[in-house]
Amino acid sequence: MSATATPSTDATSETDSTEGSKEERLRSYLRKRAEDGELYFKSKFIADDVDLSPKEIGALMVKLSDSATDLQIEKWSYTGATTWRVEPA
Repeated sequence: MSATATPSTDATSETDSTEGSKEERLRSYLRKRAEDGELYFKSKFIADDVDLSPKEIGALMVKLSDSATDLQIEKWSYTGATTWRVEPA
């Protein structure tokens, strides 16, 4: 018998699904806010609206800029923090 425990994959799949829900929550928020045209924002100003930290938003914005086909996402400016530009595709 071995005393070594078999690693569980539950934590990994839980993290992946949490990331997916965070990404979808942010994408949905951006889609609604940008439906009338372009949107400019800094992560720290929408963090409470999407219940994410500014750091999480920044990381997810980079992912979304590559994967979101319904949104055009651009890192627009940097003055103290990144300003993002989002518009419908």
